[in-house]
Amino acid sequence: MAKFRPEEKKEVPKIGTASLPDIVFLLLIFFMVTTTIRESVLFVRISLPSSTETQKLEKKSLVSYINIGQPTNTKLGTESRIQLNDRFATVADIADFIVAEREARDEVDRMLITTSLKVDKATKMGIVTDVKQELRKVGAFKINYSSRKHVGTVK
Repeated sequence: MAKFRPEEKKEVPKIGTASLPDIVFLLLIFFMVTTTIRESVLFVRISLPSSTETQKLEKKSLVSYINIGQPTNTKLGTESRIQLNDRFATVADIADFIVAEREARDEVDRMLITTSLKVDKATKMGIVTDVKQELRKVGAFKINYSSRKHVGTVK
């Protein structure tokens, strides 16, 4: 005759959660270190031209960007427009923008500020020339053109 044991209550073993806060904080620190924050939202479409001779900027904190291209919102037209920080601007606004950028930096760094022109490759040179003339009037002589590095064969 078979023996029957009384049914034992089986308890589910507990899962150790002591290391869970360590893992969560490790992931949090990882994402905080690797995430970059976009400085401004682009309202213009920019496809940078490619170039064969490029140089990397030393201090990006001393760079002021002027974006020129077609607006991403087609309701604003198809003509190339100038974007300074998070707003559209005209050529006449560039002087105030440069002065504000200089005032925002230390006095020692003001002469080291580079103005980087991010210009769409389909943009006509007329607006770029106007921007350069306005930069010259304000005394912003350190100008840079942003571009993609050309990768390909030389013919």
